[in-house]
Amino acid sequence: MTVSVKLEGFSELEKELERLTKAAGKGVLRRSLKKAAQPMADLMQGMAPRGESAEDKLAESIAVSTKLSKRQATQHRRMFRNDKASVEMFVGPGPDPAAWNQEFGNVNHGAQPFVRPAWDQDKDAMLDRLGKDLWSELEKSIKRAERKAARQAAKG
Repeated sequence: MTVSVKLEGFSELEKELERLTKAAGKGVLRRSLKKAAQPMADLMQGMAPRGESAEDKLAESIAVSTKLSKRQATQHRRMFRNDKASVEMFVGPGPDPAAWNQEFGNVNHGAQPFVRPAWDQDKDAMLDRLGKDLWSELEKSIKRAERKAARQAAKG
């Protein structure tokens, strides 16, 4: 199955990000990604199967983060070895192997997907949120940078 998504405005975004320091630009991207992806993580949590045992923490492990487990990071590096992305954000369950078994099933039980249905339900809204959040965060950061530059210029 192929999913196509059309994104616009990246040249304008890149032009505006150039007005900020690299660290401030990454902060804008990170905050926007996290804020836009959180509702999708909430959907995943609501759709994730819940077990009877205290060890079943699948729904609670779903988060939005820049961090991966050691194993996930190794896999990610292999897949995106030549990618020079400046900011990445991940949405989904932690390193619990039960997450794969729930999403795709195994020989002992059938699939109980929760990640793909959440994506299918929220992808368009998430991309809309991301666009709005990016521009909002960018405007705030540019205004902060301009105020800081004005203060430094006034000091001499």
